[in-house]
Amino acid sequence: MPYRPKHPCGHPGCPALTHEQYCPEHAKLHAHLYEKYERDPDTWKHYGHRWRLIRKSFLSAHPLCEMCLVRGVMIPATDVHHIHPVKAGGTHEWSNLRSLCKSCHSSITIQSHS
Repeated sequence: MPYRPKHPCGHPGCPALTHEQYCPEHAKLHAHLYEKYERDPDTWKHYGHRWRLIRKSFLSAHPLCEMCLVRGVMIPATDVHHIHPVKAGGTHEWSNLRSLCKSCHSSITIQSHS
């Protein structure tokens, strides 16, 4: 399957080309800044070490994006989505989870917040 062409890293002044938003050098920096300044502090109540273990095992068992598979496209899953949000009483049970690619997860998240 062909890939999209690489584009410049989103970090100001970085000339590196990447398929992601940021090059590997700047991805950790921006992830850290997001967690520190932009993410809701209440999130840490629900998404700690236990969640990271559940997420890792779920992605191992479901490595492809479920929404893309419905369309007949095989894209690796990068995110795990809660069908019923944890804040609304959902759980980390596998029956409440879906494996999604970054694009599909973003589109679902935007739809649910609008």
